[in-house]
Formats: sequence, structure tokens, C-alpha cells
Amino acid sequence: QVQLVESGGGLVQAGASLRLSCAASAPTFNSHNVGWFRQAPGKEREFVAAISMSGGTTSYADSVKGRFTISRDHAKNSVYLQVNSLKPEDTAVYYCAAGALIPTMNGHAYNYWGQGTQVTVSS
Repeated sequence: QVQLVESGGGLVQAGASLRLSCAASAPTFNSHNVGWFRQAPGKEREFVAAISMSGGTTSYADSVKGRFTISRDHAKNSVYLQVNSLKPEDTAVYYCAAGALIPTMNGHAYNYWGQGTQVTVSS
């Protein structure tokens, strides 16, 4: 079992950048496909980005393409989400998820979830 802890969120102004981190409890995390999801108050959880276990394949939601970048560092048992040019509509709790058979946008495919980190973007 893999425990995930997100960090790096905060309150920022529109146009700012943050780097969100997803740190895992064990190196077995490095053999997992990982996704980032977000959920705003009163809204459904939505897919943001995903990365393959090797880091060789990435995918993004259309709403964040060109602004967000997912990456991973196997030595640190971590996956990152660089979020640039933030907009108020990016405000949400961002969750890291692991364990899917492929780096899918389907949240139900992931077995492990962190507690989330809050990103708030003011206008």
C-alpha cells in the first residue's frame, strides 16, 4: 500500500505559479502510474494530468495544456505538478492519485489518493 501526501498549494494571485508535490511513503510508488485531479467546492472531481510509471508518457486536460507540467523524480519517490499562469478557475483542492494500470484520466482507476492540497487563485 502506498501513502501519498500532497503539498505546495497556497493562496496566489492570477498569473502566479506553484509547484505541487506528491510524496509517497515507499519506493514502490515509482512503479505506479500517477494522476493529478482537482475538485472545486460544489463541483465534480476532474482530471488534470497523468504520468506513466517511467515518466515517459504524460497527458493533460485541455483546460491546463500549455500551463501545467507533470513530472516525477524516482529518487525522491515524488511526482510534481508545475502550475503556471494560474487562473481563478484553477482554484480547487488538488489530489494526487496512484495505482492505475495506465496513466488514465478516469479517477476510478486509481487505488491510492492523498488528502489534497488547496490552491486558491484570486483575481
